[in-house]
Amino acid sequence: MTASDPRPLTGEPLSLDLLNTRWTQDGEQRDLLDTADGLRLWLAVHGLDTRFTADEATLERTRAARDALAATVDRPDDPVASAAADAVLEHGRIRAALTAAGPEERPEFADPAWGPGWTAVRDYLDLLRAAPGRIRACAHSTCVLHFFDTSRNGTRRWCSMATCGNRAKASRHYARTRED
Repeated sequence: MTASDPRPLTGEPLSLDLLNTRWTQDGEQRDLLDTADGLRLWLAVHGLDTRFTADEATLERTRAARDALAATVDRPDDPVASAAADAVLEHGRIRAALTAAGPEERPEFADPAWGPGWTAVRDYLDLLRAAPGRIRACAHSTCVLHFFDTSRNGTRRWCSMATCGNRAKASRHYARTRED
């Protein structure tokens, strides 16, 4: 039996979902990657549990990749943040192959414990190629979540309209009623 994912926002691309393993709930910071069990759950959610082991080494390296990714997403023009992401990417490579089914690319790692983090940072590169302006942090001041804006006009501001969007609307309404 697999434990249910306690995070408020799931289903984002792998790189942003790794960032979203940290969230705020009831004013407290939560971290899915506090334990190897949390890593096991995250790996399972993304179908990575058959490729990587949820042990302490993988947990440590996945957290390091998450920190590098967070710095890069929050400060995209910072060369130090980019260097941190590049350092994670140094731990893996893509091996191209021609198979009976056609061209194939397979990631390879000298240390498989870097696999999940490397895969997430690599996913971020794909998002940057596809639509860098659609990688967003939630606009709510207390929210730490990130999302990939797939809305038609590209104007999504909240990780969830039901939670953060509603809180912002309620705050504006409350401020207006106090002014009156």
